[in-house]
Amino acid sequence: MADAKTDALLTPTPDDDGAPFWEYAARGELRIQACAACGELRFPPRPCCPHCQSFDSTWRKMSGRGRIWSYVFPHPPLLPAYAEQAPYNAIVVELADAPRIRLVGNLVAAPDAPLDSVAPERLRIGAKVQVVFADVGGVVVPRWILERP
Repeated sequence: MADAKTDALLTPTPDDDGAPFWEYAARGELRIQACAACGELRFPPRPCCPHCQSFDSTWRKMSGRGRIWSYVFPHPPLLPAYAEQAPYNAIVVELADAPRIRLVGNLVAAPDAPLDSVAPERLRIGAKVQVVFADVGGVVVPRWILERP
């Protein structure tokens, strides 16, 4: 449920090419656009395959597993709603079943946990993560939690 705190957070503005990504996210699925002609995955979504120039695409379901490829703690946060949650992380996740695909998000303790719910010292490059989904200001976005051994 949106509230004053989440209303000020940045949320995506889906375009025609990326709309299916957000529709699947709202259903709790992580899907990546794939070329229907050559099978190559592409992210961010776009109308034409950069490999074979086909305009035909499909959306392939991913496992939702990945690893932290990079991360940062923004100093200082640029927007007041984020300053209240500092220090928080922004991570880049390399998908386990599509290593050339990387998504940006946040590592959290639980889907609806605040952005500062994971202590900075717990982040490390290569840490295994699993996608979760959270409603942020009326839009369901992927977030990440540490994968349990």
